[in-house]
Amino acid sequence: MKILSIQSAVAYGHVGNSAAVFPLQRIGVEVLPVYTVNFSNHTGYGAWRGPLIAPDDVREVITGIEERGAFPQIDAVLSGYQGGEGIGDVILDAVARVKAANPEAIYACDPVMGNAKSGCFVAPAIPILLRERVVPAADLITPNQFELGFLTDTSPDTLESTLASVDLVRATGPSIVLVTSVERPDREEGTIEMLAVDDHGAWIVQTPLLPMKANGSGDVSAALFTAHYLRTRDAADALARTTSSVFDLLERTHESGERELQLVESQEAYANPRMQFTVRRVR
Repeated sequence: MKILSIQSAVAYGHVGNSAAVFPLQRIGVEVLPVYTVNFSNHTGYGAWRGPLIAPDDVREVITGIEERGAFPQIDAVLSGYQGGEGIGDVILDAVARVKAANPEAIYACDPVMGNAKSGCFVAPAIPILLRERVVPAADLITPNQFELGFLTDTSPDTLESTLASVDLVRATGPSIVLVTSVERPDREEGTIEMLAVDDHGAWIVQTPLLPMKANGSGDVSAALFTAHYLRTRDAADALARTTSSVFDLLERTHESGERELQLVESQEAYANPRMQFTVRRVR
């Protein structure tokens, strides 16, 4: 399996490609990482160094990959945080070119905008770009509950309203949706859920909610779910494996007391997930 992953990169810590590439490699996926920024660290620190990579330069790298004859072998294009409107055009162009070379390839988009606690943390034009042009071109998306609400102009909170919002976004284009944080008002205290929906049904899984915020965990989730889904076309299995791996990564990170994901130290959780959580069919 080969995935073209167009995302940010940092030298210190793990977000974007610096979070997604190693877990994918550890489960046997060949990754072609294309960087959209090359920062010293993620911007959550409030200070960072290094360049934004101009959209034309990103396009040049992708064209060089195409010239090596790689596109017919690419199974998925994966994208995450988009720093500007220009990079969206580059990604959509890459998706079209990959699909022309391999009609079986999919586009997996993590529509990063923000979260319920901090609101939107991207440029004002980005959520509109994602909703109107990028998400409709995607086959698989991995929004959190907040992002799902923006994409559908709804306020999902219950399981029923979240499923209804998923149906709305699926009607715009993507057939596979992973909602990475479902926080229902009636859920058991100290828990959080993930929901996966495709043409065959809908499944939910509940885990303990760890008292921490971990930059990059969504990038890992999107990458692993995409790879597992590509392998099996089984949303329930992909959900179970992704949840198991990401929970163990977060738990190890929490226990370490470190701010950054313990990505390398948790590698066994990707290669051999414990499958410790029950996935329940809800539709």
